[in-house]
Amino acid sequence: MQVLVDGTDGGTVAADDRGLAYGDGLFETMRAHGGTIPWWPAHWSRLLRGAARLRIPVPAEADVVRQVATVFQGGDGIVKLLLTRGSGGRGYAPPPEPAPSCIVSHHPAPIATQGGLTLRWCDVRLAEQPALAGIKHCNRLEQVLARLEWTAPGCPMSGADEGLMRSTSGDVVCATAANVFALIDGQWRTPPVDRCGVAGVCREWALARLDACIETLSPQQVESADAVFLCNAVRGILPVARLGDRTWSPHPRVAAARRALALDHPAFAAPPETP
Repeated sequence: MQVLVDGTDGGTVAADDRGLAYGDGLFETMRAHGGTIPWWPAHWSRLLRGAARLRIPVPAEADVVRQVATVFQGGDGIVKLLLTRGSGGRGYAPPPEPAPSCIVSHHPAPIATQGGLTLRWCDVRLAEQPALAGIKHCNRLEQVLARLEWTAPGCPMSGADEGLMRSTSGDVVCATAANVFALIDGQWRTPPVDRCGVAGVCREWALARLDACIETLSPQQVESADAVFLCNAVRGILPVARLGDRTWSPHPRVAAARRALALDHPAFAAPPETP
């Protein structure tokens, strides 16, 4: 794994960096393929929206692009871009003129999942905070606690691949590391992320390309849907095979969605047709 800190290979992050101390920053996790990041404009746009919300200055795009190109060197894999407010000393109040820190790293692509995912409902709920909703800020402790429900040493193993999270109001929001879509009455539907959750880049693609709609969903609606899939910018579209006692067979609408994604993002090769 290669890491650049403010453009320096082997650079270090300051001990008083506000991203470390308070989660005061943003990040993007992007799929690289064949020497390019096909969804770079969408990732950069989301970073800019988040930075404007948090009032963090953003480096010049050309400088960040050079750093990104340096770490993946024209190959494939995952590129993570982390932008923090930089050093700030003790206390919540940010410095009047912050000097942001930019950290870029390259990682192997995940192994493609065979078959559908098994999901569980997470006990940890997502707090509703509209000021932070939608953006990919660095405070992900809710997701960390949710993952510990079935992956921490000593916890009973559920056999789950992922978990669905609800808001404190009880509505379905997302998975721990993906957005969720449910096919209901012939229409793909995904929950709003205006009170909590992340507006994923792959979610944005699906809303436009699959003619999907945003709608508040209850757990019962998801469990009774004709098909369910998860999606994110790293793994693409992931069919769901099981959630609690509910099971789903492979659905042609999910297969069609995956084929459409493969046309727009070559890293997500179309899966073989189900006989």
